[in-house]
This record gives sequence, C-alpha cells and structure tokens, in this order.
Amino acid sequence: MSRPHLLVIPYPSQGHVIPLMELSHNLVDRGFKITFVNTEVTHDRVVASSSNMAEGDYEEFIHLVSIPDGMKAGEDRNQHGKLIDSMLKVMPGHLENLIKKINESNSGHDRITCVIADEHVGWALDVAEKMSIPRAAFWPASTVLMALAFHIPKLIKDGIISAEGDPIKNQMIHLSPTMPAMDTTKFVWLCMGDSALQKTVFDTIILNNSSVKLADYVLCNSFYELEPSAFDLYPNIKPIGPLFSSRRLANLWPEDSACLSWLNQQSPHSVIYVAFGSFTVLDKRQFDELALGLELSGQPFLWVVRPDLVNGVTVVYPDGFETRVGSRGRMVGWAPQREVLAHPSVGCFLTHCGWNSTMEGVSSGIPFLCWPYFADQILTKSYICDVWKNGLGLNPDESGIISREEIKTKLVGLLANEGIKASALKLQELAMKNVNDGGASLRNFEDFIQAII
Repeated sequence: MSRPHLLVIPYPSQGHVIPLMELSHNLVDRGFKITFVNTEVTHDRVVASSSNMAEGDYEEFIHLVSIPDGMKAGEDRNQHGKLIDSMLKVMPGHLENLIKKINESNSGHDRITCVIADEHVGWALDVAEKMSIPRAAFWPASTVLMALAFHIPKLIKDGIISAEGDPIKNQMIHLSPTMPAMDTTKFVWLCMGDSALQKTVFDTIILNNSSVKLADYVLCNSFYELEPSAFDLYPNIKPIGPLFSSRRLANLWPEDSACLSWLNQQSPHSVIYVAFGSFTVLDKRQFDELALGLELSGQPFLWVVRPDLVNGVTVVYPDGFETRVGSRGRMVGWAPQREVLAHPSVGCFLTHCGWNSTMEGVSSGIPFLCWPYFADQILTKSYICDVWKNGLGLNPDESGIISREEIKTKLVGLLANEGIKASALKLQELAMKNVNDGGASLRNFEDFIQAII
C-alpha cells in the first residue's frame, strides 16, 4: 500500500521553512510521504548548509524539490516587496506544473493527496483548489497576528484603519474584550520598512485571507494556553505546537555545533545566548554597543554573529573586545539553537522575538531579553513582557540606540529575576503538556492526520 503523498510549501525564509520541515518530519513518522517545495535559492541554501549530507540522502520519504521565484540570479531576496510580487506572478504556474508532473508519474500511483501551504503563500491554496486537491493552511507566526489579519475587514468597517491599512488615528484597541491592547501604529504591515513595502504586505495579507478560506484545515505552531483569546476568537485555527523534530534539515546557514562543547564548560544557568534570526541587521554603532554591553555584563555569552549582521560592512568587533572577553565570549556564525536553549548552562535568551525562537525558548523554560527588529516581532515582545511575563524589553535612548549600559543592566537584572524564571518554567510545563500523550496540541495533530489519510 502506497503512503499518502503530501506537498508542503513554505514562504522562502528560514522562519517559515523550519516549522514546516518539522511538521513534515512528524508526518513522515506517521506514515506520509512528503514533497517539500522551496524556491531554487532557498533549496540550494538548505542543501549547502547540510553539507555532510548528499542531496539524495535527506530521507527516503521527504523529497526536496524547487521551483523558480521569478527573480534573477544574484538579485537581493531581502527586497521583500519585490520578492512577494515576483513570486505571485510566476510561482503558481510552476507549482501547478509540478503537481501535474508528479500526478502523471508512476501511472498515477504517487498522486498528491493534500497540499499544506504556508499561509503567507496563499496562492498555493488557490492552485490546490483549482486542481481539486485537499488543502491545509499553516500559520508559522503567533495566532494573535493571524487573528489581527482576519480582523482587517472589521477594522476598516469600524473606522480604525483606512482601506489601505493606515490608522485613522493613533490609539490602543482590543480585538476582543479578553485580548491585550494593540497599538494601531504598530500593526504588522506598518512595521515593514518603507510605504511601498507596507502597501505590498497589506495587500498580500488581504489576498492570503481570501485564499485561506479555501483551506479545509488551518494549523499553527502554538498552544492554547499561550494565546487563549486568539483561539477563542477563531476556533477553527488548530494549534499543534510546539513543533519538534530531531531532524530539521531546514537551516539556511551552516551550524557551528562546536559551541555545545564550550557550553559544557560553563556554570549552570550562567550563559547569555544572543541570536537575532536570519533577517535582523544592526548598524555599526549599535553592533558595538551590543558587544560592549555583553562585555560589561561580566557573564559568559554565546553570540550568533552572521556574516551579514552589520549593515553594509564586514563584521569588525570593537578594539580589544575579543582579547578582553577571552574565553568568556564565544561568537559563531550560526548555532544549533534548540540544543543551545535546552543546555543547562544557558540562563537567558537575548532575541529578536521571531516566532520560532520564541517557541523554542518557551519550550526550554528560558527567560527572554527582547530586541525585536520588525514585523510581528514587536507584537511578540509585548506578549513576552506584558502578558506571559517571562522576559524583559530593552529601551533605546533619545538617539534610538540601545546603549551598552541598558544592555548590561537588563541582562544582570533578568538573570537575577526569580519571578520571570518561575513564569518561564510554568510556560515550559504547559508547552510540554500539550505535545505529550493526551495533550491538546497532540490531539489536534492526530485529528488532522485522520482527516487526510
């Protein structure tokens, strides 16, 4: 008997690829075959970052394939507006052709039985609907953010935002009486760079809202107790998180696993782990302040410093920094983050508040020091600091810089804050309860499996 064959397609960035790959591995464990569709550039980076594996050796039941994103070789895929427009123009046709090719191969015995699409590529759900294939939408960010997206028509109707997504006036609003207040000037599409990109993102959200209505199932990487008001508002969104997989195969950066040996030499709960995801960029002055703040903290630290972390220039540390911190500081290009956060020597997580990082930190019971960069990260920071109370935020000075003194003070305070530590451990307990036997997230996952077999 052949395995049910699912096609999985993420938006082409690491924060989207990782949770869908983890979901794919969990589905393989339950008897499914997966065709995992990346853009060509993302596909090449995933394969290159796992250089110890040949492309054909990933897994017998996960087949990595790629389709073009419409941009030229060498073009900057961090131009998000241009990438979104290009993908929408060319990728639906390529996806349809790919599915036809798969369905016509092997005498039709290997047909795609369901499409699982990142909600950020809603057009993939349109393609599946056109081809009469069952479909599921997957949301890789906070459910609160998805609730905000679904709420846009009401926000327009109530005169809170214009039809173009601009706030009519600056105010704090509640999507429901039980949800925390949101700042209308910090809606996600308004935290995405210039006005042209903001418009592209807002228009894309509207399109995706329409496409997700075609989904038979809507899944997300969260759990009920983390965002109860959002799930009460939209009960058709089913949490299946936190997602775990011992086999990830989705990194866009080669990992430096040697840092785990360094962690083994540190005292319990003493290490500051610093990582800003795959998009965050700092200017040189801010980078230097961060380095000097870590030095001033007096604590051991593991710092993920991507080659492109500093805007427009090669990474250069402040004069004498590396000598002064010595073996107390470890800088790596990329780290095996889940293993790092689970390590007993790690005491806190200085983070950009990306959703995968947030879920991994919550699952490890680690306190957060929040430094959001853009988009939904700003909303996630407010939940960490004000609702879940498992972290602190950093405040910039009058010039917009987060100073070394602010960094040092917050780090030292966070490591000594027993109340925040207790909140972090309580959330960890709830997270694990959800994915263990009898847990609500596991039940939702099992229900989904039974529905698509």
